[in-house]
Amino acid sequence: MRMPRLTALLTATAVFVSAFTACAFPLAAQAAEEVHVLNWKGYGADEPWAVANFEKATGFKVVNDFFNSEQEMLTKIRTNPGLYDVVMINAAFNDQAMAGKLIQPIDVSKLSNYADIAKDKAGSPMLDHDGKVYGVPWVWGLTALAINEKSFDKPPTSIAEMWNPAHKGRVIIRDDAVEAVQFGALASGQNINDIKDMEAVKAKLTSLMPQIKTFWSSENDWNQMVASNQIDIGTYWSGSADRAKTHFKLPVSLVIPQEGSVAWLDAFSIPVGSKNVAGAEAFINYMIDPKFYVEWVTKVGAPVSANTKAVEALPGDAFNRKVMGDPEVAKRIQFQAPITDEQREKYLALWQELKVNVK
Repeated sequence: MRMPRLTALLTATAVFVSAFTACAFPLAAQAAEEVHVLNWKGYGADEPWAVANFEKATGFKVVNDFFNSEQEMLTKIRTNPGLYDVVMINAAFNDQAMAGKLIQPIDVSKLSNYADIAKDKAGSPMLDHDGKVYGVPWVWGLTALAINEKSFDKPPTSIAEMWNPAHKGRVIIRDDAVEAVQFGALASGQNINDIKDMEAVKAKLTSLMPQIKTFWSSENDWNQMVASNQIDIGTYWSGSADRAKTHFKLPVSLVIPQEGSVAWLDAFSIPVGSKNVAGAEAFINYMIDPKFYVEWVTKVGAPVSANTKAVEALPGDAFNRKVMGDPEVAKRIQFQAPITDEQREKYLALWQELKVNVK
């Protein structure tokens, strides 16, 4: 159908203006209003109320994406340069991300809440390199034991409970080679960051395999198993156990065994190529804010904040103050340190060999 000359002229002009606008103001300008976050699913950053509060306060729109392992996280930021603005990285993997030129230094002067981060966390050599900060400490916690309260008259005190024949086929452990080997190190009386006797670790884990019901990868996996009363005991993250009990009302209790627990520090980094560094800084600052943290703990359950003022804002009898802040507990935990690629491959080979025997 032919257009009248004036209509055609106006249409052509509109098309030209649209084309010019697209060239002069590319899609990146629109995307700059979005903050793309990569994190574990159900781990604070994607809480609907938290996202809504942040978006209302800043005008940025949060777009969440998720991973199920640290290796998947590294792969995602490596293969999608420029896609993410914020990534949550276990501090033990920060060196690997930095060495791969996947993350950039953070100007912490832009983060008003950074001054209240505990000094031992803020000064971690895993996050600070050559005077530059590559990760902002967010929360820390433990990989300890969690029990199905229906299966125990009183909580166990030792890792050895995992090997109790009474729990055969009702034990669960995370499907993570590094964590499994470190758990085996604790069970065999060794330092998780300086394992001298790998044969002892292998023997311990080998004898555990007949006890295993299945392996878990996410909180949802673990929670579904206990909700359906299929497990008695297993390794679990402290914050996840708190969420299971507080938010999902499941019969779960955390146990910090006498042999100790694996401790980890989670931090936020900004990937190289971020299209919205200002938005990333605003989001990280919000995540370490005491107000957000107290609401997260109260509504959902969470690990321990790296922000001292956030922890102090909790009630005195709160688990993350009373138990996680107990000096006696502190003596029994071992924070994960970075491992080499050679160690990681060795752990993975052992773990894959062991898993074959689980039906």
